[in-house]
Amino acid sequence: MSKSTSTPPEPPTPTVDESRMVTALVRLRQALGTAELPLDLPGTDDLRASRGAMVDQLEDYVIPRLMTLQAPLLAVVGGSTGAGKSTLVNSLVGERVTTSGVLRPTTRSPVLVHHPDDAEWFGQDRLLPDLVRVHHTTDDPDSLQLVASTAVPAGLAILDAPDVDSVEERNRLLAAQLLAAGDLWLFVTSAARYADQVPWGFLRQAAERSTAVAIILDRTPDEAIQTVSTHLARMLASRGLKDSPLFVVTEGKVDDQGLLDAHHVVEIRSWLETLADDVDARTVVVRQTLDGAVRAITRSAYPVADACAAQIEIATKLKDDVDLAYDVAIADVSAATADGTLLRGEVLARWQEFVGTGELLRSLETRVGGLRDRLVNTIKGKPQQAERVTVAVESGLETLVLEHAEAAAERAYRAWSQQPAGAGLLQDAPGDLGRASRDLRRRTEQMVRAWQGEVLDLVRAEGADKRTTARFLAFGVNGLAVSLMVVVFAHTAGVTGAEAGVAGGSAVVGQKLLEAVFGDQAVRTLAERARRSLEQRVTALLSDERARYLSRVDALGLRPDAAEMLREAARRVDDLRYQAAKPGKTPPPGDTL
Repeated sequence: MSKSTSTPPEPPTPTVDESRMVTALVRLRQALGTAELPLDLPGTDDLRASRGAMVDQLEDYVIPRLMTLQAPLLAVVGGSTGAGKSTLVNSLVGERVTTSGVLRPTTRSPVLVHHPDDAEWFGQDRLLPDLVRVHHTTDDPDSLQLVASTAVPAGLAILDAPDVDSVEERNRLLAAQLLAAGDLWLFVTSAARYADQVPWGFLRQAAERSTAVAIILDRTPDEAIQTVSTHLARMLASRGLKDSPLFVVTEGKVDDQGLLDAHHVVEIRSWLETLADDVDARTVVVRQTLDGAVRAITRSAYPVADACAAQIEIATKLKDDVDLAYDVAIADVSAATADGTLLRGEVLARWQEFVGTGELLRSLETRVGGLRDRLVNTIKGKPQQAERVTVAVESGLETLVLEHAEAAAERAYRAWSQQPAGAGLLQDAPGDLGRASRDLRRRTEQMVRAWQGEVLDLVRAEGADKRTTARFLAFGVNGLAVSLMVVVFAHTAGVTGAEAGVAGGSAVVGQKLLEAVFGDQAVRTLAERARRSLEQRVTALLSDERARYLSRVDALGLRPDAAEMLREAARRVDDLRYQAAKPGKTPPPGDTL
């Protein structure tokens, strides 16, 4: 290529319109960053890839390019495996600047060739900022090898990219990233590979983004030039690329330096030199590609925003399913601890031992009134018998809570399993969410004992001024606490007469025992406080179980406002583009958008 020693102009001060657009694009990048799509929904994989591609192009090309519009034109050489890209680059430059591999795929860093005077444009803070700059040959795909050569005219840089159809995924991803960062694609194919599907997928993207593209049909035998080039031209036209230049490089011998004879690439080199020397022509290419990239990004942002809103909706549904499962469990435990359910089996047997099942209970069946004065003489319970009731209550409560915790976990697990997003969260969850926590039994035991201790404290505090009375001494703190628990457990079973049945009758005994010591109003207050405390403790315990599920959703970091933030950011960029494109508006110097 022609030599040039001209010094690139200093970057002009950004115009107001350019500054606004850069600000809008940075906000769009930030909005894309918050638009997480962690839940597995139909089509989400494609949208994640789209979001990632938008972020990469904004960071790698659009924002840096808009901030440095006077930078050299970047021509990215990409294409199929074995198309001869490296040989072509070396031949265009006129010296060996990039090395092709003997084995496929070639795993090496991309190579960017530029004029020495243009070196300042390709620092770490500019184009492709994630790639480490090196000045030596390397196989590290995370590095960008910079080669300064006076064989490349100032105002032009050539980037040799990996194969777009490489069998190595890392190479394919890097190739796509590099192509998206170019002002101009020099897309290389061959007579044997020009109809391959993968390259045409990239060319379709170029057409959709209005990216400037030149097609190079490489390694073409003389006898195949007319047939292949004609067919390829028709394919380009049918796919929206009819205005893209098509160059043919005939098959030729490669010398020891990896170069074709100059006449094979003279047409391409002449065209590139013309672009490099013509500022207006370069500007047209940059404007076309940059504006097309921004338009494609904003268009693609809206489906991502819709998907982001759908993620919030599904996350809310998942939480609602869990809340329903555990709300039902809490309500069922609350009902079972108030309707006499617990006053059966072992608890009832131990209670009857404590209060006696003879004349006292038979008298309750016929007459409730007039019992207070007789209770002291009727109760035959001993301290150890009160303790047996306490142990039975503890066991019954534990069993009740554990059963409903297991049922809630099963309901929540089943609800999540029936939808892809929930199933995905269950798949990598620690432990078995379909069962209650392994330590729930221990925590339930602690909860029940703490509640029983609180009931003791309530009775002790209420009877502080009655501890010397005959009735208080007869029953003792433990006996009165047990009686209060029994009253709580029959809160909704009816405690006003023999027609209430066994649970009601048992509660009547407990209530009358308490009333004999504390009086009617005090008993009602104690029972309500004990009942409320039990409900709060059960709710807290099951809320911890519920949190195992809810924390899975919360850990996703979904933001309820992310979708609208993304839509608003995309609308702002579109508004600025439309304003710049209004008829009669003269864009400021360098304002491409």
